[in-house]
Amino acid sequence: MRVEIPYGKEKIPVEFPERARVIHPNEVAPQDESKILKEALANPINSKVFADFISGAKNPLFIVNDGTRPTPTAKILAELYPVIKGLKKYKFIIATGVHRAPTEEELQFIFGSHLEEFRPHIHIHDSRKSEEMVGIGRSQAGTEMEVNRLGVEADRIIIIGSVEPHYFGGFTGGRKSFLPGIASYKTISQNHFHALKPEAKALALEGNPVHEDMIDALKTIEDKPIFSIQTVLDGKRRIYGITAGHIHDSFYAAIDKAKEVFCVEVGEKADIVVTVAPYPMDVDLYQSQKALDNAKLALKEGGIMILVSKCRTGIGEPTFFELLSGSETPQGALDRIKEGFKLGYHKAAKMAEIATWAEMWAVTDLNPEDLKKVFITPFDSIPKALDEAIKRKGDDIIVLMDGSITVPIVEEQ
Repeated sequence: MRVEIPYGKEKIPVEFPERARVIHPNEVAPQDESKILKEALANPINSKVFADFISGAKNPLFIVNDGTRPTPTAKILAELYPVIKGLKKYKFIIATGVHRAPTEEELQFIFGSHLEEFRPHIHIHDSRKSEEMVGIGRSQAGTEMEVNRLGVEADRIIIIGSVEPHYFGGFTGGRKSFLPGIASYKTISQNHFHALKPEAKALALEGNPVHEDMIDALKTIEDKPIFSIQTVLDGKRRIYGITAGHIHDSFYAAIDKAKEVFCVEVGEKADIVVTVAPYPMDVDLYQSQKALDNAKLALKEGGIMILVSKCRTGIGEPTFFELLSGSETPQGALDRIKEGFKLGYHKAAKMAEIATWAEMWAVTDLNPEDLKKVFITPFDSIPKALDEAIKRKGDDIIVLMDGSITVPIVEEQ
């Protein structure tokens, strides 16, 4: 059985055994993107329509996702453009969290045909620039809330995001644009420390300490008008669902649509799971880790997981690599985290946990020696990795074609 495996912007044909289970996001009926976008904006949840919301704004701020997310920001902005162009003053802030600044190609992806007109209004958030941060209080969990001053100075905030499962935040979208999106490095670090707790996992919101901390962050500015637009994409990156209006209500309203697409029944766990981090989630190993974390849900103990990700810009967050590469064993890495937490350790911990009960292999553009240092066996091609895994484990295989955001639902044994 030939399967076209995404690798960067290319597709690589790979022969799999006939019994391999190739898992895509669930097939859903294609939508008229323009129609459902217009309907969402015309019928916002617990909010004025956008034109009325923005009317009279003196200093509105649009918070948009960075280039590591598939959010169709350009399509949303194209629809809002007739209103935006009439504003005397406005700003965009790219919610990078702790990610790097977007490339020119990614800026084009985010802003589309209006990039040059919008460019003078664009600010790229840098969580490490303390001079740009403003303290806004503490969360109930004790997180010191610091966010970019643009978010505090704005008289209206418009958030554009996308909702899909997230391996420790429960779901992306909504409140996540604010924290970690435009928060300080210190704040993000304190929030992500909670990712080490077992309650912080995909699909979980109630009792999830990371999610609850994010909700607390927004309570500190609850008197500020916020208009949120949340999209849900299907497996072909088309808009399947869209909600608008109140920051939390629009987020929760999008979750059922996200589950329809990304929660996929796969049957029993497999001995081998091939998990793909497709573009743009293949930006680096730090981001590609999400594909590993979802894949573990479908892998038998003692099995082999094969990550396929170009890792276009390298490893990513240095602390993540330093912890793993500086530990002799996966358990040693987990033990070191107990001595003191740094941002990036949460992802290192998730990978180290997998490495205590399964093998991680990978096909990437990274230096093979770097992969070995983080307990991953490197291969220079997908067929070679697959052939070796089959020799070791047989042909019981699950292939997650969109591993970064697909949550496999397995049969209870």
